[in-house]
Amino acid sequence: MGLLDNVERGIERVVRSAFSTGSSGRVEPLELATALRRELDERSYTISQGRALAPNVFTIRLADSDFARAQDWGAPLAEELCDVIIKHARSQSYTLQGPVRVSFTRDSSLRGGSMEIDSSSEKSTRAAAAPQHRPSPPAPRQSPTRMQPVLDINGQRYSINASSVVLGRSSEADIMVDDTGVSRRHLEIRAGGGTIRAVDLGSTNGSYVNGQRIRSEVRLEDGAVITMGRTRITFRLLPVPTGGN
Repeated sequence: MGLLDNVERGIERVVRSAFSTGSSGRVEPLELATALRRELDERSYTISQGRALAPNVFTIRLADSDFARAQDWGAPLAEELCDVIIKHARSQSYTLQGPVRVSFTRDSSLRGGSMEIDSSSEKSTRAAAAPQHRPSPPAPRQSPTRMQPVLDINGQRYSINASSVVLGRSSEADIMVDDTGVSRRHLEIRAGGGTIRAVDLGSTNGSYVNGQRIRSEVRLEDGAVITMGRTRITFRLLPVPTGGN
């Protein structure tokens, strides 16, 4: 394993020209990733046996010069930082109450190269398919016209392109999950009417969304964490570019 994992390599690639690594007096992108992971660890707290609640909304306060560079690369950088947060929360088995959001703000009282992070745990009540559930960086260049629902499972990403997708241990499932705690037909992801819903199919060990057991069906929001057996699945809504070169 190299110095950077895949997500951190993405951060470095996105902001290479805006954040000059090795320079003094400025905040580096990998420092942002490290600070966010530390904020998750320091602000998480145990709510029941085996469950720790962590913040999912983050505001990074930067000095004027650092804010200008972060604003110039706002959307791609914020997207990568959201991936850092979700990956760390998954690795530490933290529970997130809602979608992960990262934003930047200017704090003229800070000196260049320093930062402060404000975080909170917020449970969203808006529709899962709403684009505003994506990260809200400063000055986004363009709002996507369509969002693609995907499932991140053990480092693999699966697009939801059908009205019904079944997950389970059986080879006949649409997405096969190799986990002895998962039933042969364990969970169904249903898409329709502008929403994505998770439906437990009478599994032996149950299905959970953000730590809450699914009794009938649960509407999924961007960043929701689904648990079945020992497997943790992250539901994401990713912007689909319009046009392009």
